[in-house]
Amino acid sequence: MSKQPTKKNAFIVLFILIIVAAVVSIVRYQLGKTRFNDGLANGNTAGNLYNAGLFCERGDMIYFSNPSDNHKLYSMTSQGTNVKKLSDDTVSYINADDHYIYYVRNNSSKDSAFSFLKWNDNSLCRIKKGGGDVTILDQDPSLYASLVGNYIYYIHYDKQDASSLYKVKIDGKEKQQVSTHPYLTCSTNGSYIYYNGIEKDHNIYRLDTASDSAVSIFEGNCYQPVIDGSTAYYLDADNNYALTLADLSTGETEVITNDRVDTFNVYGSVIYYQRNDKNNPALCRIGTDGSGQEEVCPGNFTDINITSSYVYFYPYDNDKTCYRTPLNGPVNVSQFIAAVK
Repeated sequence: MSKQPTKKNAFIVLFILIIVAAVVSIVRYQLGKTRFNDGLANGNTAGNLYNAGLFCERGDMIYFSNPSDNHKLYSMTSQGTNVKKLSDDTVSYINADDHYIYYVRNNSSKDSAFSFLKWNDNSLCRIKKGGGDVTILDQDPSLYASLVGNYIYYIHYDKQDASSLYKVKIDGKEKQQVSTHPYLTCSTNGSYIYYNGIEKDHNIYRLDTASDSAVSIFEGNCYQPVIDGSTAYYLDADNNYALTLADLSTGETEVITNDRVDTFNVYGSVIYYQRNDKNNPALCRIGTDGSGQEEVCPGNFTDINITSSYVYFYPYDNDKTCYRTPLNGPVNVSQFIAAVK
């Protein structure tokens, strides 16, 4: 005859179950906690964010808005292998740190992938790097998201103030208006954000995120500044939007190309830009010192995004087709198609 369980055995079983439940609760709590950055992480390059932030390279991984799947969020290695779908959200303005991916989503099915001000469809989001549940950081329409440390700076839209500069902590707390003006906070370096003025001048300003105070550091009619150390690259609105560099320590300027430029992206010692010429428009590249200017692809292109290996770009007014060419070396343009195998 088998022995019946004693009260002592039942107590031991109950005690073990309580311990297991407690451990599971602790693990779930820890997994659910936001993992903050120890240092002043920046989420993407200035040039990519000015160009809709469709590609973002972090370590040996690239997170991107896949044109082959209605711009849903995907990942792949820097070599373009191991393509993986991370979310069904249509995404742009992608940022990444060691733990998360941040992005603006627009899930409107009736409009372009990058249309704006679609209530309940457009919001600022966070997701783990391997995919999973989405955390909404701001449910209102957002644009030009940029990670600085443990905050996202971005353009926020509401019916009361229209478009203005906001920030929110990466756990979704401490959301607040930084400025009533919608400055583009694409160019970051550590705790600093650089942007051009829009209300009274177009000087280059530096915003210290420790205090959210800004000072003018360069006078000019500047547009879309990209800061690299003590050098600023920008479009000079007083000189037919010529691509220009300025030495911020001396104030001296130098025209890189006299072409009228629609958009550009700087990576290392090379610049890719769209030449605005009604008779001969083209995607071009040139060295940061003005050398080696050459035509990459004739036509009108936009959303120039760069990783360590490739330059990605789109025909104007066609966000379903994406082309790429190697960042350096001979030009070799091909269509970029990322499909899960």
